[in-house]
Amino acid sequence: MEYPTQRQQSEHRFRTHDAHELFYRYWPALQAPATGAVILLHRGHEHSGRMSHLVDELDLPGHAFFAWDARGHGRSPGERGHSPGFATSVRDLHTFVQHLESVHGFEPASVVVVAQSVGAVLAATWAHDYAPRIRGMVLASPAFKVKLYVPFARAGLKLMHKLFGDFVVNSYVKAKFLTHDVQRIASYGQDPHITRPISVKVLLGLYEAAERVVDDAAAIHVPTQLFISGSDWVVHHAPQHRYFERLSSSVKEKHVLPGFFHDTLGEAGRGPALALARRFILERYAAPAPVPELLDAHRRGPTHDEAQALHRPLPRWSPRGLYWAATRLSLKLGGRLSRGIRLGHDTGFDSGSTLDYVYRNQAQGASLVGRAIDRAYLDSIGWRGIRQRKLHVEELQRIAMQRLRADGRPVHVLDVAAGHGRYVLDALQADLATRPDAILLRDYSELNVQEGSALIRTKGLADIARFEQGDAFDRASLAQVLPRPTLAIVSGLYELFDDNEQVLRSLRGIADAVPEGGWLVYTGQPWHPQLELIARALTSHRAGQAWVMRRRVQAEMDQLVDEAGFEKTEQRIDEWGIFTVSLARRRTS
Repeated sequence: MEYPTQRQQSEHRFRTHDAHELFYRYWPALQAPATGAVILLHRGHEHSGRMSHLVDELDLPGHAFFAWDARGHGRSPGERGHSPGFATSVRDLHTFVQHLESVHGFEPASVVVVAQSVGAVLAATWAHDYAPRIRGMVLASPAFKVKLYVPFARAGLKLMHKLFGDFVVNSYVKAKFLTHDVQRIASYGQDPHITRPISVKVLLGLYEAAERVVDDAAAIHVPTQLFISGSDWVVHHAPQHRYFERLSSSVKEKHVLPGFFHDTLGEAGRGPALALARRFILERYAAPAPVPELLDAHRRGPTHDEAQALHRPLPRWSPRGLYWAATRLSLKLGGRLSRGIRLGHDTGFDSGSTLDYVYRNQAQGASLVGRAIDRAYLDSIGWRGIRQRKLHVEELQRIAMQRLRADGRPVHVLDVAAGHGRYVLDALQADLATRPDAILLRDYSELNVQEGSALIRTKGLADIARFEQGDAFDRASLAQVLPRPTLAIVSGLYELFDDNEQVLRSLRGIADAVPEGGWLVYTGQPWHPQLELIARALTSHRAGQAWVMRRRVQAEMDQLVDEAGFEKTEQRIDEWGIFTVSLARRRTS
């Protein structure tokens, strides 16, 4: 079921990263050239046809409109209500925006997203995790916390999912509790593309992503307009208000709509709300897109304050002080049995030796108990994220090498702080078709140089690879590297140092070395669920000091890379939203 529009509509599909073809609709602008593009994201259980009325009602003739059917919804493929995970759907949105740029010519800076409910959470999560430089977002009743009504429903679903795997639950919401619009109520019941079931894995992922994004909304700088339905039966209001309060966007506005049900942009009296949205969208295009200044975020701002709080010692006899003292003691005892924990104590939990052990992911310890402790240690969410980061580094490294080969350029790889170099060398062995012409691995630690050199020999790469000691923050030293690298890699380094001037010095050294058109793979850590555990209980490689990390939100990390002379083209992020890996190209002057 869909709402016909006065504009001519065409139907298309775009290809996702895992080879699915998702359906979308396109309404060209009535004026040429188009001012920009508006992307419409439907709410859960629905599809693009139920957003199509906005193409006319928003009255933006100078704008093109696009609306997709999310994976498992409408005319897109997949089991109804299913996705491999909420993070996959967020990546689908990222891929969709890339597709609109490459096929329809709308770069992110010309895009505004208008999204409802689950679609609004997708948009907010994408803005947090990928830091897209879009023009703005209009979020209507984002489903940051769904009203399940049954006590302990979420805990029960989580337990059942763990015991029995994925399954679906059906929506309890009747159309008359979504809107007062009689036509939309009737069409909801007759629409064959309404998807009542939803995967529990997706539902739990929605909750987890929403909590993370609301808690860390300060990381978001996209201009945002938020609509809150005053009589919403489906989602809670409080997280929506918290999200708005924490947003760092220099342009943001909130509107509470009394009496509105959950289908905010499809309500009977939606005219005034749509007028507000239209005004907001036009203002975004009339003014230059705001660019946040984040190069000094190590001196002020939310992540600076967070890191300073973690640096401050706790009163010894306070409840939290006693808790973390007990945690440190348990880790010391665990280190007597667990090989991984002992290695962390000996070399630092952030050392190259520890990371190499985490990458190998083979539990070792004294007795069955020790190996069980070590397995629990290796399966902690932070280390799982690290292993996924390794896979993403390898993937983007291969993509860069393939592009260099396609351009007829030599593949000279430089890793400025390689640890033992396993993630680089594993990727090279996995794809012999793009075998580099030269590999230079560097690290500040003499132990890492020794271990990495041995790994090069073990993997039979001594003919093209060498390992040398070097300072990743010495700009002059990096600039003199030979042969000049066409692909530079910096993985897991900048996350350990909070000073942006230091990081920028390193990036500029890499930019001095990499010729125009060369590539950079870099990592980030915009969020971590175990920051306090790491700061209060783990030690770093720096003489046993506490391992306190200042997070860099993705927009900050990308801005540093841009300042050094690189343009980001690709990004990956793990399903928990902890570690990002990005690919950037050296700009031409």
